[in-house]
Amino acid sequence: MKTIAIVGAGEGLGMSIAKKFGQNGFRVALIARNEEKLNRLVIELEQLGIEAASFQADILNKEQIEMAFAAVKERYGFIDVLEYSPTPSINTVAPSLDVTEENALYQFQFNVLGALSSVRQVLPEMLDKQSGALLFTTGGAAIHPVPMMGNVGIAISGLRNYIFNLNSELSDKGIYAGHLSIGIWMQPNSGVKDKIADIWYDMYSKRDRVEEYITEDKI
Repeated sequence: MKTIAIVGAGEGLGMSIAKKFGQNGFRVALIARNEEKLNRLVIELEQLGIEAASFQADILNKEQIEMAFAAVKERYGFIDVLEYSPTPSINTVAPSLDVTEENALYQFQFNVLGALSSVRQVLPEMLDKQSGALLFTTGGAAIHPVPMMGNVGIAISGLRNYIFNLNSELSDKGIYAGHLSIGIWMQPNSGVKDKIADIWYDMYSKRDRVEEYITEDKI
């Protein structure tokens, strides 16, 4: 069986991605800070017949990320897919006129450095096997400026640049790097998260495009 590691896993999109990949033969490793919440998600996945396990880590802590991935590898071996989709607390978001050095640095650490630390845990093995996928989910501010997401946009637009560079470097090495940018508000119980998970699996399977920008007309 293949293994997907979902960093920033939660009850929303992360869970929909876990279900989609799990229903297509993947074991699921859920990585996030709240261990109690993760354990509830594991139980829900197991009830659907999906093999899953939780691994606690704060993505702002490089050492915890390293330990979590080491535990995933010890349990499952090779990680075929990394999906990175943590969502910052609304309390950490600053509009453009309120951006400071401190709140911009926080978003860079959260969105970019956490992603870099995660990639470094899986990429060497992927290069050895000439196989794997790196999937990154962000918000619409990665592509189009959104003044109310001032400090977030600085970070995730930079992350998007890194993803495109990864795709250029890795596409001929059997490794896919993709970016999915969500430009809509995901209302609870709307089914949008499941549709986005379907798009992610289509991108992963076909590997025919590096990016999708999710708007109302695509859902």
